[in-house]
This record gives sequence, structure tokens and C-alpha cells, in this order.
Amino acid sequence: MSTADHPAPRSLAEALRVRDDSSLAALLRSRPDLITPVPTDLTQLATRAGTRASVVRALERLDRFALQTAEALAVAQDPASYDELLGLMAGDDGDPAVATALPGAVAVLREQALVWGDDDRLRLVRTARELLAPSPQHPSPTGLGPTVQEATAAMSPGRIQEIVAAAGLASTHDAVSAAAALTGLFTDRARMDALLGEAPADSLDVLDRLVWGPPYGQVTADPAARLRWLLDRGLLLPTAPGTVVLPREVALHLRAGRAHHAPEPVPPAVEPAAAHAPAVVDATAAGQAYTALTTVEELLKDWDEGGPTVLRAGGLSVRDLKRTAVALDVAEPVAAFWVELAYAAGLLASDGEADERYAATPAYDEWVERPPAERWARLAEAWLSATRTSGVVGGRDMKERALSALGPGLDRSAAPEVRHRVLTLLAGLPEGAAPTPGTVLARLRWERPLRGRGTAGTPRASDTEGEGDDLRSRLAQWTLSEAETLGVTGRGALSAHGRALLGAPEPKAAPADASAGPGGRLPFPHHRAAPLEPLSPAAQAVATAAATRLLAPLLPEPLDHVLLQADLTAVAPGPLRRPLADTLGVLADVESKGGATVYRFTPGSVRRALDAGRTASDLHAFLATHSRTPVPQPLAYLIDDVARRHGHLRVGAASAYVRCDDDALLNEIVADKRAAGLRLRRLAPTVLATQADPATLLEGLRAMGYAPAAESAEGDVLIARAHAHRTPPRTAPEPVPDGPPVPDGTLLTAAIRAIRAGDLASTAPRKPTAAGAPLPGGALPRTGSAETLATMQAAVLTGESVWIGYVNAEGAASQRVIAPVRVEGGYVTAYDHTADEVRTYPLHRITGVAELADDER
Repeated sequence: MSTADHPAPRSLAEALRVRDDSSLAALLRSRPDLITPVPTDLTQLATRAGTRASVVRALERLDRFALQTAEALAVAQDPASYDELLGLMAGDDGDPAVATALPGAVAVLREQALVWGDDDRLRLVRTARELLAPSPQHPSPTGLGPTVQEATAAMSPGRIQEIVAAAGLASTHDAVSAAAALTGLFTDRARMDALLGEAPADSLDVLDRLVWGPPYGQVTADPAARLRWLLDRGLLLPTAPGTVVLPREVALHLRAGRAHHAPEPVPPAVEPAAAHAPAVVDATAAGQAYTALTTVEELLKDWDEGGPTVLRAGGLSVRDLKRTAVALDVAEPVAAFWVELAYAAGLLASDGEADERYAATPAYDEWVERPPAERWARLAEAWLSATRTSGVVGGRDMKERALSALGPGLDRSAAPEVRHRVLTLLAGLPEGAAPTPGTVLARLRWERPLRGRGTAGTPRASDTEGEGDDLRSRLAQWTLSEAETLGVTGRGALSAHGRALLGAPEPKAAPADASAGPGGRLPFPHHRAAPLEPLSPAAQAVATAAATRLLAPLLPEPLDHVLLQADLTAVAPGPLRRPLADTLGVLADVESKGGATVYRFTPGSVRRALDAGRTASDLHAFLATHSRTPVPQPLAYLIDDVARRHGHLRVGAASAYVRCDDDALLNEIVADKRAAGLRLRRLAPTVLATQADPATLLEGLRAMGYAPAAESAEGDVLIARAHAHRTPPRTAPEPVPDGPPVPDGTLLTAAIRAIRAGDLASTAPRKPTAAGAPLPGGALPRTGSAETLATMQAAVLTGESVWIGYVNAEGAASQRVIAPVRVEGGYVTAYDHTADEVRTYPLHRITGVAELADDER
């Protein structure tokens, strides 16, 4: 910032006032909480930017070097010059990397209104200084303690004079000058070297243990000689009975002027662990993507007739999650991921009935008919933006309540940001390169060192107890695993369709001579990923469509045939087209899955197809049409045998009854000991009745080997069709935002215009009142209606601008600078300088009017 055009600002508000619109837009974009709601003027904006909650939020979004710069300013003089800050960051010997990166860090702090002032008077906002400055309760991250002036504030004047004399300084007339003399000694490199040259070796060992913090130590009432030597010369100062501290000036001398033990001006590189051919990566990811689709379909088919019940507190029980994991043949954490993903995509929800259960939504029926690539894109897009995090399932919340899948308490607002950032880092690697997970975590920790925990070590209220410090790292690890499971990555590397989903640019090609070194590591240690911003909804839709186009050719083409075998099995050598897969899923049971799916035909599965309304001839024709091998004779016999007996018995409601034209068959059932539990009794030669309900009777007879069919009250056979249970229409769960959303360009333009308008009105000089005092800038003018009307009419004649207070229909008060053009009918038409347009105002809503100073007209 140059002082040639503007005087040095005396406050943050003045510093904001000289910014241009693009600079204000950058501030509001980086700290969107500042315009929720829009401030009335720049003074209110500066006040809001200095509040504790807003400053903490801004500090949490700083990278490690910018945060280290703010921490250095917190222990520097206030104000501090840029050269002083550079000395604290780079040390006496200088560090070229720090010197190169420091201007950018200061620019970031300035942009976010955490630092203001010219380079010769840099000031950290007061709240940030309070949060980052060292104190006994919250030691500084720098490891530095209080200054000599602060540490000696409560010390007796006599004791200070004794220290001054022991240090070889002339006595002073008061304690303040004595502390200043000690400060001058400790900040003089030559004199401090001479003083420490006289120190015993064991005294220097004490200083070495305290120099990088914590700076506090314990002493007894009778300190040892090595401690006494340091205490007598003020190199250690008492802060409380039995406690001493290493003054900040002494520590900085011992550190060669550096505030931090290890400044980190350059982010750690994300190092590739292995390289794969891009085609292999894409094919692997496509295979995982197809597995994801079949897994979600299998999950929801398993819950077609009504899934597990909803716990009273919400979510799945542990037992139901285990059953789901067994049905999907995956581990429980993976089952929780699939359940949560289907829920996030709006394909799964609770039905809302009295006996509440989970089931597929109507959106599932629409989703399942879409092409495979489009179905995957919906899942991937839902995963990318979801805040519900399956990784915490099985843990406990702050009230020690168990966290269950589909239950409350799973939202982690940082999850979308971490997922996006992890994938961005992968996108920055050469095509086909898989990262070393440790370097990804190190990079994330550098970019957000305070994220997930509060400033000064205070846990964030939004985090579950015990997970704050490592939540971001855990989210990153889950992201790497889930991206592979979902098919966004393949063999650890970002796929082409994953890159398109992210909206990333074309990948950088790996060097032609790149080859894996020892341990499979690649020679790309210095590669840095360019940051990518999350996409707007419209841009995300475009990116999702691009990902769909890239993935579609890689997915296997569904087949229209199976291979029937003589052992009553059918082999599907690949994915089947939907009508074939649905029908075969009813006619046969899945025996094994993998590259090829094996189905087994059983009497129960054939009966299931007959119950669904198929006839024996339908089944024979279906198998003959879709089998590349002849229909085996045992399978044809099985279908005919089950069909011959199917529906021979009829079950209705009496509570339940059985009727059959063959009274010999009914006699056989009554005589069967296995039917004793059904308590059947004969009503007629062809009818048996029981107190059991029809469903129990059906199951009992089927267990005895019969093939009864249910019938309606009219005597018609009831057809049990699949896919009957659906929830009412449901919307997918909304992600829990991590603070206010980043404003778009339109909102920023409007907000800046409104802030500047309000600032113009609040800062415009007013003429003195009749009492001789100018009107206060923050107060609305107050005049009577007659005076207001007369002043307006006079302004119309002279063409001068005036300052008014105005209350709108909602009761919101504001200040405006207007140039009246016409006054009539109880309204004033004027050019509004604050809004930069002509407006009409009712006179009864104007609280008062005041003339502007002559130099503002």
C-alpha cells in the first residue's frame, strides 16, 4: 500500500475505505460471514471483521506459513515494520525461501483484514493479537513468553534495580526505565553475547531447554547456583511463586531472531508413490464404478419389500447393519458407506409408516432405468457434496450416544471441502500417478493447520469430542478409500472421468523417462497442484455431464443372454440387460458373484416366478430365448413339475382356508404330522380351515413340500409381484454448510455497492447544528416535517445535495445523500448518490434532513 495517494490509515475502517472494489470483493469472498447480513457501511464491516467468532474462522482458513506470519506479528511490537517482521520470520542469517514467500503471506493477511496498515506500520487486528499472543493460559505457538516489560510489571522496584545492577547496567530512577534498560541490553546482539559469554555452562543448558518453549519453568525457594545466576541478571524472571519465565527478548537472541523453530514457507509436495498407464487407471476405476452400481441395486432390491426398521432415535441398528454387510458380502464400514451413499443420492429413505422401515424411494425406480454412466454420475455427485460421513458410524457423539448408519449426528461440515481438496491434489499429479497418502495428509495439515480445532488449542464446538484434532486427516483418509470404492480413482490415481467430475484441467503428462525408483516412488517431489475452487451448481452439472461421457464407453455392455448348465445353474458371463436381470432374479437365486454371476434354479425360485404371474410356458420360452445353450432337460422337468403342483391348493381367509378339488390330497395333508401346528379341520370334502393367518398357512404348506397359491375373496389367484414397497416421494438430505456460502459475483457487486453507499452517507461532513456542534456521523438527522419540507424545497431550487435519515416500510433505518429534483404530493424525487439512481421517497418516512458541509457539495 502506498502512502503517496492516501495518508496512513489510523484504523481498520480507514484501511478498508481506501480499498478498491476488487479488493473488497476478495475480502468478502474469503470471509463470507462478513456480509451475513450486509453491513450498513465500512465502519460496521470493520467492526464485524474484528469480532472473535469471525477472526477465529478466518485464522482457521490460513495456511501454515500465513498463520506463522500472523503469530510472528502477535509477538512483535505493535505496530511493526515489514523489516522487523522479516527478521522474526527469517532470523538474523536470513532465509531466502522465507523472504520470497513473506510478501504473499502478508498480502493474504491484508486481503482478509487480519492485518492492516502500511509496510512501516503493520498492525494485527486486536482480536487476532489476543488469540495468538502468549499468555500463561495459552502459550504462543511460537513458544515465546512475555516481554521484559510484561514480566516485570508486578515486580518490586528494588528487585528490578538489583537485576539491572547485576547485569552491569547503571541504576535508573524508576522501574519503567529499568525495564527499558534491560530490554535494550537483551536486544543488543553484541552486549548479549558478552553477557552470555560469562554464563556458567550449566546455566546455558537451562536456557537451551527453554528457548523453543514452553518458556516457563519451576524453581524452589532456594534456587540452585545455575538458576540463581540467571535470575540475578534477569535472564529468567519470576511470574508466580515457584515459576519463572524466559523473557521474549532473551529467547529471540538465543534463536538468532527467529520467532519459529522451523518456518514453513513452501507447502510440502504431494509425492507420487507409483505410476500406472492412464488406460489401466480408467479401466480399473470403471470396473469399480460398475461394482458400485450393482452394489447399490443389490442393497435396494434386498429392501424392496421393506427394509430394516428405523430405531426410535433414528438410524439402523447394529444388527441390521451386520445383516446388510453379510447380504452385500462386504465389511460393516463399507456397508455403512453404501447405505449412506444411497441415502445421500435420494434413493433410500424411511417410509414414515407407524412401523417405520427403510425402503427405496420412487426416485430409485427412475434412477435404475437410466444408463449406467448416468446412474454412477448421480452417486458420485452426491458423494462429492455430502456432509454425512459414514466413517464415524460406530463412534460416539459428545453425549456418548452411539452413532448409527442413517441416524443423526453424522454430518461433518468440513467433509465436502476435504474431499474436493484431496481430489484436487490428485488432479495436480501427472496422469496415472497415485500419491503417497502420507504426503497428502501432510499437505492438508499445512494448508489448514488450525482446521478441526479451535485457535489456541480450543476444540471447535461443531466437532465431536475427541476427534477435533485429527478429523481433517481422517476425512482425507476416508476420501482416498471411498474414491477408490466408488470408482473415482483407479489404483489410487485419479481417473479421467474423476478428473472431469472435479472440473480439473487436462492432466500433465509424466516425463517420458519417468520410472519408479526404489519402493515404487517417482521423481516428482516438487510438483504442486494448482488450487481448484468448488464448482457452482451450473458448472457442476456441466462437469458431471463430461464425466458421464468419458465413463460410458468404459463400462461393460449389458448382455442379453446366459449360459444354462445341466446342474440347474445359469452363468451370466457379464452384466445383464435390465429385463433379463429382473426376470432371472425372480426365477433363480444368485449363488455366486464376480466376473461372472452364477444363478441356481430351485423349486422355491421357480415357484416364486409362478407366484409373480408367470406360466410354465412363459418360463420355457424365456429360457429358450435368452440361453446360448440348449435348455437342459432337468431344468425343463423342474419347471413342469413345480407348475403342475402350483395352485392345486388354494388358500384364502377364514382366518384361513385351504381348498382343493382333489380330496385325497387334503386327506394327505390332514394326516401329515407336520401339519399338526396348523390345526387344520375339514369344512367340506374339498375345504380345510384353520385359525392361522393366510401367510402362516402358505409358509407352512410350502415347508411341507406343497406349492399352494393364495387367492382373493373372489377366488382369483393372487399374483405376488416384486418391487411393491416404496416410500412416499422424498428429497435427498441437504448438506450441512460449513458457514455461510461463498457469495457469487452478483451478490458481491450488490453488497459492495450497498456498503459504499452507506459509508458515503455516514461519513459525509455535515454543517454544524444551531448549537455549533456537527451532527454525529452515526446518528440519523432529526427535523420536523415543516423544516424537512422547507429544506427539500430549497435544495431543489439551489441544486444542492442533502443528507437524510430514512425508514423503509419494514422499519429499517438508513442514511442517504440525495440531490432533490422535485417535491410534490408528499413525495420527494431525488438523485440518490448512495444508490447511484433516481428514487422517490415519501416525506413522512424521512426522519430528518441536514445540509452537507460546503466542501462536499
